[in-house]
Amino acid sequence: MYDVEQFIDGIWGRFGDGAELVVDDPSEGGPVSRSPIATAADVQTAVKSAREAASAWAATPAAERAAALHRIADALAGAADRVAEAQSAEMGKPLAGARAGIAAGVATLRQYAELGPVHRGRALAGDPAAMDLMAYVPRGVVAVLTPWNDPIAVACGLLGAALVTGNTVVHKPSERCPATGALLGRLVADELPDGVFALLTGDGTVGARIAGSDGVDLIAHVGSTATGRAIAQAGARTGAKVLRENGGNDALIVDEGVDPRWAAQQAALGALANSGQVCVSVERIYVHSAVAEPFVTALAEHCAGMRLGPARDPYTELGPLVDRRHRDQVHAQVSAALAAGATARCGGYLPDGPGAYYPPTVLTGCTDDMSVMREETFGPVAPVMTVGSFDEALSRAACSAYGLSATVLTRSMSHAQRAWRELPVGTVKVNSVFGGAPGGAAHPRRGSGEGLGYGPELLDEMTVLKVLHLTGPGGPDGRW
Repeated sequence: MYDVEQFIDGIWGRFGDGAELVVDDPSEGGPVSRSPIATAADVQTAVKSAREAASAWAATPAAERAAALHRIADALAGAADRVAEAQSAEMGKPLAGARAGIAAGVATLRQYAELGPVHRGRALAGDPAAMDLMAYVPRGVVAVLTPWNDPIAVACGLLGAALVTGNTVVHKPSERCPATGALLGRLVADELPDGVFALLTGDGTVGARIAGSDGVDLIAHVGSTATGRAIAQAGARTGAKVLRENGGNDALIVDEGVDPRWAAQQAALGALANSGQVCVSVERIYVHSAVAEPFVTALAEHCAGMRLGPARDPYTELGPLVDRRHRDQVHAQVSAALAAGATARCGGYLPDGPGAYYPPTVLTGCTDDMSVMREETFGPVAPVMTVGSFDEALSRAACSAYGLSATVLTRSMSHAQRAWRELPVGTVKVNSVFGGAPGGAAHPRRGSGEGLGYGPELLDEMTVLKVLHLTGPGGPDGRW
């Protein structure tokens, strides 16, 4: 059992009023962590402390802030096994996947440690007797609210960019993985002056209190669309800038002429990675009728052969969902699709036994009005619709309330060009559901959020531009 503490004003403790949250192991059942629920007073103290520490941290040389990030990255790399075990216990990600997320977090911290000191403004061409500058300065206090599905990698990106640019941070990890967040939090806190970093735990009411605080200058949130919209409203009331990466309903288009078995492997990877609990998971598939049947057959065979098991079993290919409540939501969408005429080529049922397992599920005969095609499912479900042309696939893929990313599998360069230009999403991937060069940053659209996430551009979001016009004094001397 992990007993989680909060970190406020340089002190670790449970604080609060005695209320707590308990997380159950999604693999085997039974409690694995308990954490306090921060009170309104806890939030106020944490934000006040961060505000008081902001000016000194902003005045700290950028190279020193970068060195602190490098030390945090070193500490996280050294604690990778311990942090991965906590993550697997709390949210069910297999150990190999948890370690991969931690490695990504370490790399991201190092990226921002290198980019921070060279983040700069520019000089303007004005009066040659004066100096005109556009300089980046910290925003102040940044609230970082992170999700449970990839808690370390996401937190490292937002924390790293905020801290290296001179902001102080109040961080709340998801209530579904507080021990994982606290383990990272201890590594961060050990390398920073008191007040620069605070860690609060609790449910959505705590996140709402942080987001609604008048002392917060920027809110960075990765999570559900509904929560993100509530945070945007809070930012509108207080004047805080809001960065959101929220839900997705990412489409995969399988064009005619592609190898159906290769396409099925790509589809399975996109739909099943982390048990489908990835922001950019493949959530709906549009397959050309010319390759539909061999594609679906290969996809169902691949999914049916996957090994489900406990997160800490090294032979597990697909772990449980984060909890039974989430599993019920996934199964409700699948059940509604089956009731409306879809067919399960594999999966589609609730398994017996402990844990929050859900089998890989392939649905055919899906239609646009089914929630499994319209909404984010966030589970190991691959709903398939057969289409008669690439034009039809492109049109259906573009019709969504979300706009995070999309993938196109095609042998046609003209189709690839049309896809990246016409699909209204932040990221378009051609012939690969995952991957891409490091440092990419895109604007999510519609219900998927706002603002640039990750990449060098995140440093711009974490700062504000201030213009300086400097000229000599007036008077008879006209000299300094």
